[in-house]
Amino acid sequence: MRIRRLIAAAVSSAMLLCGCSVNSAVKEREQEPLPPTAEGKLEELTCYCFKAGKADAHLIWNSDLAILIDCGEKGFGKEIVDYMSKAGIKKLDMLIVTHFDKDHVGGAAKVLRSVRVDRVIQSNCIKESEEYSEYAEQLKALGKRGEILSERQSFRFGNAEVTIYPPMRQSYPDEPSNNSSLITSVRYGSKSLLFAGDAEDLRMNEFIAREGGRSYDFLKVPYHGHFQSRLGAFLNDVRPKIAVITSSDEILEDRAVMKMLSDLGAETYLTRTAPVIVKCDGESISAHYEEK
Repeated sequence: MRIRRLIAAAVSSAMLLCGCSVNSAVKEREQEPLPPTAEGKLEELTCYCFKAGKADAHLIWNSDLAILIDCGEKGFGKEIVDYMSKAGIKKLDMLIVTHFDKDHVGGAAKVLRSVRVDRVIQSNCIKESEEYSEYAEQLKALGKRGEILSERQSFRFGNAEVTIYPPMRQSYPDEPSNNSSLITSVRYGSKSLLFAGDAEDLRMNEFIAREGGRSYDFLKVPYHGHFQSRLGAFLNDVRPKIAVITSSDEILEDRAVMKMLSDLGAETYLTRTAPVIVKCDGESISAHYEEK
């Protein structure tokens, strides 16, 4: 597996928007496999992909970490909080808001009100809405700031390594919110998961150019499975074995995207069918729909 190229872009000027801060001291990390543990097989890691309509909410946890990527639409925060309670998850180590479309930030204020969150990391592209305002106000009420990363950064939680890849521009001429999506990877033993937010063509091109050449065992397909001209190149680069699409009965995934995934041999799951549960023990990974 080849060594990643260092991101050469200089850290941009810090920008404070609604209590948001820029992390300007970031160390690059090489994307080599994590070493095996002395204890042997790892504890099982779970990723729960919520059935949230055409919206994203993904909870990743084991005894060492609990991370939430996006929060669905307004009102969905209660479902996230209720699920966390049933699963015995009392706090989040990290909340990642990939971008500020309503179907990703909508439930964030409720989550922040209800659950202890140690760290919040967000996109650099503010998109004004009632949902964003409630999120920003709740952060302020808690004395917290949403961190804006200027370079990729990795975080270690036990045997898991979480890497966040921020957008490489301050703004984009086309679809600025979606193209400013944070992309997140989770490496666990020899397995890896990738969550691509709503990345569109420009953002996918960036990721391929800077981080490409590495396959992932799991992919949260970008932008709800909508067809995009560069999606084929992106899928061919990351080559997922398992794929999840967050679509709804009202706004379906594109058939062309389903065929692309099928041609790659990926097992594809749709959250419009049911929540998807992904299990990984560092050596193997599997997915299934939640049974009623």
